[in-house]
Amino acid sequence: MMTTDIKEVATQIKNKELVKERRRQIVDAAVPLFVERGYHKTTTRALAQATGLSIGSMYEYISTKDDVLYLVCMAIHAEVEQAVMAALSRPLEGRAALAEVIREYFLVCNRMSDHILLMYQVTHFLPSKWQKKVLEAELRITDVFIQAMRELKSRGTLAEVDDDTIVLMGHNISVLGHTWTFRRWYFAKNFTIEQYIEQQTDFIMRFLVEQKD
Repeated sequence: MMTTDIKEVATQIKNKELVKERRRQIVDAAVPLFVERGYHKTTTRALAQATGLSIGSMYEYISTKDDVLYLVCMAIHAEVEQAVMAALSRPLEGRAALAEVIREYFLVCNRMSDHILLMYQVTHFLPSKWQKKVLEAELRITDVFIQAMRELKSRGTLAEVDDDTIVLMGHNISVLGHTWTFRRWYFAKNFTIEQYIEQQTDFIMRFLVEQKD
């Protein structure tokens, strides 16, 4: 489950579990509103109504509308991190382990397509301190892919690719997951998410194998 207990966002509530619950409630209500109306045209009153909270109650868990957008962005990264780490913990080795990581990541991108689209559309509206945190979280996800490939290389189960190529492929995996989100208006008409995962994973694996030559 996504984590919305973000310590950088001030709250007046001491109960951490209640803070997580209410912030999830706010995030889930905010995404469809921001997508439908736009970030700037969504009023705090409309947001409070969608959450089922009074404006006063909502502001016990956030300070500004920017905080809500930041929570949306961090919720995406928390969901991805949890899914990817769960995949890494499974008893798989070699390319099968990497394929499982890719699969779980793409499934989260599919599940949170609206959230990801919103993140790319409006992150630049965030204060610089929040933008920096969002970018750092994005790089943490990419680093999981990079470290997974480095580990496979150290075990001899991955082609002898140089580290620059591994870093590039880590970023490619991250972007390919988001590509499903950006192009789902086309892809969803022609592929299931499982077909997309299969073909993109095959593309990644073939690239890695070819580096051996």
